[in-house]
Amino acid sequence: MNKITCICLGVRDMEKALYFYRDKLGFQTEEKDNNPGVVFFNTPGTKFELYPLGLLAEDISKEAPPAISSGFGGITLAYNVEHKEDVNKVIELARNAGAKIVKEPQEVFWGGYHAYFSDLDGYYWEVAWGPDFKFDTNGMLVL
Repeated sequence: MNKITCICLGVRDMEKALYFYRDKLGFQTEEKDNNPGVVFFNTPGTKFELYPLGLLAEDISKEAPPAISSGFGGITLAYNVEHKEDVNKVIELARNAGAKIVKEPQEVFWGGYHAYFSDLDGYYWEVAWGPDFKFDTNGMLVL
């Protein structure tokens, strides 16, 4: 077990979340409905999914679903970029889409440049560039 095939975010309002990711940030999907039961995005490598939060908790356990809170869950998502200036571009795209910028772009102790934003449901995204980052032909980070 050495791969992650899909990341699913439980969302409180599918229509708003889909608009944010598809229409404002540009995540690609074949989904045309504005309020589907589930949506998958055509991302290279690991796939990205949105699913209604309450139904996700119930899917985990009908008898004892996990508590839904608005607190930090100890996980972040990352969007790594090939060029330092792309961090600023992505943060402006997120800001214009209605994301909350929680850390403006800045130099970091490991020699890179990064920032954080949170989406409509409070999921945190790091946008990062590193001087030693390498990418494959699909734009995926190679470690």
